[in-house]
Formats: sequence, C-alpha cells, structure tokens
Amino acid sequence: MLIGDVARRSGVSARMLRHYESLGLLRPTGRTGAGYREYSGEDIRRVFHIESLRSLGLPLRDVARALDDPGFSPSGLIEGLVRQTRGRIAAETELLTRLQRIGAAEPADWEDVLRSVELLHALASESAGKRQRAALSAAEGGAVPVEALVEAVLGETEPNVAGALRWALARSGGAAVAPLAQGLASPAAEVRRRAVQAVAEIPDHGTTALLQDALADSDVGVRRCAALALGARGVADAVPTLTEMVADEVNDVEAADALGALASDPALADRIVAGLVDHLGAHAAGASARLRLAQALADVPGSTASRVLADLSQDEDRAVALTAAYVLELRDAR
Repeated sequence: MLIGDVARRSGVSARMLRHYESLGLLRPTGRTGAGYREYSGEDIRRVFHIESLRSLGLPLRDVARALDDPGFSPSGLIEGLVRQTRGRIAAETELLTRLQRIGAAEPADWEDVLRSVELLHALASESAGKRQRAALSAAEGGAVPVEALVEAVLGETEPNVAGALRWALARSGGAAVAPLAQGLASPAAEVRRRAVQAVAEIPDHGTTALLQDALADSDVGVRRCAALALGARGVADAVPTLTEMVADEVNDVEAADALGALASDPALADRIVAGLVDHLGAHAAGASARLRLAQALADVPGSTASRVLADLSQDEDRAVALTAAYVLELRDAR
C-alpha cells in the first residue's frame, strides 16, 4: 500500500508519516519499482499504535520506547501523564472560571475587563491589605465579578478584609444572593457562618428567608448569627435562639437588644419574658444569670416583665437586686 492510501485509511497525513519515518518510528517494509514507499499490513498497524499512544499525551520519544523496548514499563509514565493532565485541567478550569466571572459582570468595554482581571488577581493575593483594598474598590461601581467576591468572603479569615467584602457584596444587591445561598449549603460550618454574615448585610432580595432557614442549621454559631440578623429585622422566629444566647452569655448584650426591639410587639413581649425566665431559671443558683435576666428585661414592656423585675429587686445578690430596682425605676419614669 502506497503512502497516499495509508494516509486516507489511517487519517494520518502523508507529511506526518514521513516525519515518523525521519524519527525512526515508522519504516515502510519496501519500495516499489519506481521507488515509492510501500507499507505492509504490519506497518499500518504500527501507525495506529503510534496514534493511540499519542492520543494519551505521550511524546514521540516515549512512543518509540513503548513500541520498541521490551523492558519498557508503562506504569510510571502513565502516572506522570495523569499528574500533567490533572494540572492542565486545573489550569483550564481556573481560566474558565475567571472568564465566566468576567463575562457575568457584563463588562461594557475593555477597561471593565481589565479592572475585573486586576480585581481577581488582588483577591487572590497573600497580602490582607491588598485584598481589603480590592474589596473596597469593587464597591466603587462598574462591572464587578460578584461570584469572585462571594468566593473570597466565604474563604476570608481576616476580619477587616471580610468586612470590606461583605460591604462590597451588600452594594451589589441581589446578584450576590444566589451564590451566597450555595455557601449556606456548604458542608463546612465556618463557610456557612461567613455566608450568613454576608447575607445578613443584604437587606432585601429574599435574604430573610435564607436567614430563617439558617435558624435550623446544625452549627450553633450559624444559628446565632442568623438570629441576631433576624431580630434586627423584627422576625419573631429568632426569639428562641436569642434567649438561649442571653442564657449562655454569648453575644448576650446584642441578643438582649434584639429581644428588646422585638418586644415592641405586644404579642411577643410575654413570650420573650417567658423564654428568658425559662432559660435563666435553669441557672437560678447563679447570680450572673439572674443579673443578665434583669438586664435583658430592661427594654421588654408589659406587666409580666415588671413582675419578674420586682421579684429580682428582692434578690439576695446585691448587684442583681440593685440592677432590677434601677430598671424598674427607669420603666416607671418612662
């Protein structure tokens, strides 16, 4: 079979077949009387073997070893090819993600594209200051790759940088809600906590429903962060978690403030008092628990709260009694 016939049947160009021959990979069995290369069936099988090994990413020098060296072991070479291929896939995936994020920002011109590229590089910096400056610049307007900001805030451990990222996301509005919702589904509790903190700073776009779902999270930190945000929004579902926070002395001042705001609804006031008494009653022997109860009731209106404060004003612990009496005086003055 002549070289043109081999090229048609194998799909390998005549030029490439001559290149294989020049490298010693492929040698035609014979020549015609006119001097043309003539390939046997075995030669054609070798062409297909060469192409098969090349399809795995083997360099031609390794293809020759694989075909001609009886002692050649493929395992080590294949492992190396696997590592190289994974590296290429990771690099291509990173490039695809970067392109998708820039595209999602809907750049109006090349200045927007360059700005997005600069932002992505800065967010990946090892310098916390550089990451913070990038987050602050992202909030200044223009095309912003929101998903990149979400990824950054979900992985950020520096409080100042995280705060700047949350501020930038809050200014981006509803575009950040969907990717943050994915963060709330993360198997890592610390990622879910960061997602809740970011969601809490976006005032609308369905974020209240996401925070209410977070009240059922398996991680107590996620639940408490969601409860503080919901309390500030006047959502009654946060009451049980907020009362637990006062009882457990975890962000108890902030939790008590949220409960006081919620208690402006008369329908919730008695419920809040009952919850506080139930939780802090379990620590009745502890003066510090009773003191927190008196302080938490300061902004809770209604006769039920007043009765509990009156009882606490007679407490055996002087600090508890004085605090409760002072709170009662303030309530009477109001």
